[in-house]
Amino acid sequence: MRTHLLLTCCAAALALCACQDPPPASPARPSVAAPRAPLGAPAPLALAPDAGAGEEAAPEVDPLALEHSHVGDVDHLGRADRLREEGDVMGALAEARRAVADDPEDEDALAEAARLASLAERMDLAALAWGRLAQLEPDDAAPAIRQARALLASGELASAEDAAKDAIARDPQDPEAYQVAGRAYLAQDQLAGAISMFEQAVSLDPEHGYALNNLGFAYLRASRNEEAVQVLERAADLLPTIAFVHNNLGVALERTGRLDEARGAYGLASSLSPKYVKAQVNRARMQRTASAEGTE
Repeated sequence: MRTHLLLTCCAAALALCACQDPPPASPARPSVAAPRAPLGAPAPLALAPDAGAGEEAAPEVDPLALEHSHVGDVDHLGRADRLREEGDVMGALAEARRAVADDPEDEDALAEAARLASLAERMDLAALAWGRLAQLEPDDAAPAIRQARALLASGELASAEDAAKDAIARDPQDPEAYQVAGRAYLAQDQLAGAISMFEQAVSLDPEHGYALNNLGFAYLRASRNEEAVQVLERAADLLPTIAFVHNNLGVALERTGRLDEARGAYGLASSLSPKYVKAQVNRARMQRTASAEGTE
């Protein structure tokens, strides 16, 4: 029989360092040696202490505010304006966030932080700032609409839908609230909800070209092609220089058999935006088809 030698291991303690002065040291306690387990006996299990036992909860961190310290008053928004004029968007955003830290309910600071966050493509921060403004201005739909747009850009689709519904509740006559709600539904493949929202937006503003385009796109997704042609023709009249509108119209015309008009729509989309790949692909495909059939 071979004798097995069991080795005992001791665990190293990890020290967490916070960005503040350490608390006063507690009086040293005499150490008491833990009883040794007999050779060959299993090591005792170490139980974790109850969460928060003997510890104070860590202060909640505001992800929008930028904590800092200074003596006296500092015009952070003035600094933000100067930095933005110099092209330093990130520096300007930092100053606006410092202003929010100084006064979390400063609406000017929140609005500036939201705008600068959008310029810096920090849509998560923009959504937070617009959301704070929406809380401070409960009767105004505009900040809720902007929050919904920022949440969409961040990929927070369910939250964007909630913000859009909040905007509709605040002002049921604002077409932009239904427009952004439709976009949230469409991004979640909820076609019935998207179509309903876009139709309401167009009903409130019949010349809302982007809402018409989005309604036409939703109709195409739902294979309601004749209806798509009707609204996309109106969108193209209102937005004659927007390439993706003409491309969408080309798809609707092609699906309804109006091939010559579809080729014209794809060609116009391609000329308006030579780097717009979808229009280029659709145009080339129709040209190949026409050549193969000898109709070009």
